[in-house]
Amino acid sequence: MDIYILDLLVIGLLLLLVTLGSGWIDRLPISYALIYLVVGIALSPYGFNLIQLRPDAKFLERVTEFVVLISLFSCGLKMNRPLKAWAWNSTIRLIGFLMPLSIFAVAAIAHWGLQLNWGAAVLLGAILAPTDTVLASEVQLEGLCDRDELRFGLTSEGGLNDALAFPFVYFGLRWLEDDNWQDWFVEWVAVDVVWAIAAGVIMGVVVARSIEWLDRRLQRYKPADELIEDFVALATILITYALTELVQGYGFAAVFVSGIVMQRHAANPDKSYSQLRFISRLEKLAEVGAILMLGSLLRLEPIVRFALPALLIAGLLLFVIRPLGSWLSTIGSPIHPATRWLFGWFGIRGVGSLYYLTYSFGHGLKGDTGELLAWITFVTVVLSVVLHGVSSTPLMKWYEQNIEGSSTAKEASFEQ
Repeated sequence: MDIYILDLLVIGLLLLLVTLGSGWIDRLPISYALIYLVVGIALSPYGFNLIQLRPDAKFLERVTEFVVLISLFSCGLKMNRPLKAWAWNSTIRLIGFLMPLSIFAVAAIAHWGLQLNWGAAVLLGAILAPTDTVLASEVQLEGLCDRDELRFGLTSEGGLNDALAFPFVYFGLRWLEDDNWQDWFVEWVAVDVVWAIAAGVIMGVVVARSIEWLDRRLQRYKPADELIEDFVALATILITYALTELVQGYGFAAVFVSGIVMQRHAANPDKSYSQLRFISRLEKLAEVGAILMLGSLLRLEPIVRFALPALLIAGLLLFVIRPLGSWLSTIGSPIHPATRWLFGWFGIRGVGSLYYLTYSFGHGLKGDTGELLAWITFVTVVLSVVLHGVSSTPLMKWYEQNIEGSSTAKEASFEQ
């Protein structure tokens, strides 16, 4: 019997199950990502052996890259707070303090605990830095952002740290190539930090505004077909990313910024909502493919072989570094103490980390070090999917019933 046909049957049944059964699934202490992971393992050689392909790093890089791009634009479309420091206070704290703290804490543990050289250690910290915008739908904003600080902070953090972890990835890759960091540090600051970030932000604004201007002009003469009008959002993602990469900027940052610009300058609010719904559906579909693929790639022998270093890094990151770091980064903030702790717990690792891992394999990471970093990343993502998948529904129900209303009112009075 053709295995390909059986794969289509299983995936079709899975989509039918999660769609028709979504009302029940939403009440259970499991996430959709956890369901996809379990099904992916069931389709692997440890289950029914229906997924027999072993895709190379370049294919995985392109798949995860596309998933992250869709998710970043979706996050950008949800951001409708004013571009003022007070409105983005939590985001600034989580990106400006928590992200570099997490990277260098992981790097220190990897260097002194696992005896990795500093280049590989920093690279591992950068790979595990992004919090996932794809897998955290249970705790992030579904529509345009409301006043709830937890959901806004997690959504905006996920949108930004997928892009801003890139300088640290390049830092680790450069250090792997040349131990004498004085030879390349100035170039790293000028090119990988200043230029790439600035180019990403500028291109995100320019491309989005240009597409918006073109859309308005053409709509005056001949309106687009409403059935395919949402493709403008997908076109914006692809054009923004490609043009930004051509000028050596960070395409991830540009796509997130372009989402913000498209939402803020939309001539028709209904069109913005429609684009968000379209992109969110693509995001859900991409999530299915990415997590099924992850589950099918897991192998028992390397997991056992790298269990100790993987559990050391994953355990400290998920249970110590992220929670304590988020608490420290929000000292002095008016948000509720429970919200501060939930910021720490919901640092979900996922597709962004898989992208940075596969990107690194194409840019200098290899050998035993590469294998070690790969399985540490896989184990961390799997543990994150399981732990957060089980805990997100009950924790968010508790948060909604006990914290959300009161904390929102308090934050509103602070802003005034």
